[in-house]
Amino acid sequence: MEASIKITDQEFQSRADQLLNHLNENNLSGVVLFESHYILYYTGFAFIPTERPIGFAMNSKGEKSLFVPRLEVEHAKANALISRVDHYLEYPDNPHPMGVLKKMLDEMGVSGDVGADHDGYPWIFGYRGPSLTELTGATIHNIKAFIEDQMMIKSDAEIALLKESCKWGNLAHMLLQRYTEVGLTETEVAQRACNEATCAMLDTIGPIFRSQSSWFSGAVAMYRGQIGRTSAIPHALANNITFQAGDALVTGATAPVWGYHSELERSMFMGPPSDDQKRLFDHMVALQNTAFAEMGPGKPCSIVDKAIHAYFEKHDLMPYWRHHTGHNIGLRYHEAPFLDTGDHTEMKPGMVFSVEPGLYSPELGGYRHSDTVLITDDGIEMLTYYPRDLESLIIPV
Repeated sequence: MEASIKITDQEFQSRADQLLNHLNENNLSGVVLFESHYILYYTGFAFIPTERPIGFAMNSKGEKSLFVPRLEVEHAKANALISRVDHYLEYPDNPHPMGVLKKMLDEMGVSGDVGADHDGYPWIFGYRGPSLTELTGATIHNIKAFIEDQMMIKSDAEIALLKESCKWGNLAHMLLQRYTEVGLTETEVAQRACNEATCAMLDTIGPIFRSQSSWFSGAVAMYRGQIGRTSAIPHALANNITFQAGDALVTGATAPVWGYHSELERSMFMGPPSDDQKRLFDHMVALQNTAFAEMGPGKPCSIVDKAIHAYFEKHDLMPYWRHHTGHNIGLRYHEAPFLDTGDHTEMKPGMVFSVEPGLYSPELGGYRHSDTVLITDDGIEMLTYYPRDLESLIIPV
């Protein structure tokens, strides 16, 4: 990974320019954003959202400002591509810190018709405060759809970061599989794999690496409780489960690189699977291949999930169905659009999806591979590359 493979100042400015064009086309005096990933997307400022309100504002002239608590002032000035940082002392405080935001917006000329992602800072972590409407008297126009559409299409730099994420997620997963043994717990195995993969990553690209993730600080691979029968729970939580012979396993691996997350998941087995387990595994691989075959530019996202449903129905597998086929991925580990029958968004070059149709049996466990896939001009490109075949995913006991 070269030092140039990151989001450049010019790309951040280009993103903001597109947002500015949207404001001007819709006669909006400015925009106020509170969602942390939106702020990161336009400014490069990564932070941990808490009860202390943080916001980004831009007026119709393109002047950009950040609104932060005192504890974030130096952080914001050092990391954000921004010319103005206004701050309040603390939340809660008297007067309410949102008064500082009102003063900032007044001075920037952001009034009347204003774009925003929320009508005020969301009430998270115990925060309470006025809406933007109450605070400013402005008419708030929700512009999240524009932002989400903009974020759907990844640039070459974003794709490069996702490929780098795939590389280190692959290493973490390899170590997770290598260290998994009967009698050990998911906690000790995952911790060892994560630590070793992260150290290897930092030894290799440490001087030019930033995580910029709210969820992970390095390469990650884990089971998250998806072991044995609980592997049939798609969103289970880790519970320090001990591995036993015969367990079906579902994994997850990624590595945040400058905020970008790939997704790698595999179904594995502690020892040879039974015939029934092998049958569901084979169907799962066939389902994923079916999804790959349907993906490409110019097609609606819904066509992929419809093909998966048709496969389930043809093979009488609907009792094992639990969720849609996949989702876009990038700064957030779930993004729109979705590979779902209800999402008719056109797949376009630059979109990056997880592809993860699964089957879940309370008696036989869960079966899910997930790969990160790029839509190209003429088809798809697999960004993850961990083995998918059964033989490679059986752990000796």
